[in-house]
Amino acid sequence: MQRGRQILSPERFKITLQRLASQIIENYGPKEIIHIIGIQEKGVVMAERIVEIIEAEYPKQKLKLGKLDITFYRDDYRMRESPLKANATHMDFDIDATKLLLVDDVLYTGRTIQAAMSSLQDLGRAAKLELMTMVDRRYNRHLPIKSDYTGIEVDALDEAYVSVEWEHQDGQDKIMIYSAKKKG
Repeated sequence: MQRGRQILSPERFKITLQRLASQIIENYGPKEIIHIIGIQEKGVVMAERIVEIIEAEYPKQKLKLGKLDITFYRDDYRMRESPLKANATHMDFDIDATKLLLVDDVLYTGRTIQAAMSSLQDLGRAAKLELMTMVDRRYNRHLPIKSDYTGIEVDALDEAYVSVEWEHQDGQDKIMIYSAKKKG
């Protein structure tokens, strides 16, 4: 088993999610529908948690949640040792001329976000696209992509692996850093 170091405790994790939810509310009008799209898989988990917080703390705010699969838009799709598992894309709203909030757990090279933007283009033309990430790794960005809403910024070596762990999947909400990239 790989050993890592916790860089965000469960208590700080909760505070960070609440701050991100509050920032969204500050930037959207009270009558505006917030269209939140999580990138499969862990971006969806984060989007669902943000939606839960907003619904609990701002019950009058209108929200729509979508789930976006980017498997076949990834530039490394055919380069992996084992095939990627595709997930479903589910959006019960039209994205044309709509302000969208794209959510993912970690922003690293920017390639996942590029794939998400390509996928969204096939669904329509959004009026505006914003990005929310729990972790912005800052270094080793391959593409000029920046998060509009960031939980924490982490400066880590390229060989390090940053993992956002969720209570219902991993037993506890926390962010870990491992000294070497996980296999797979």
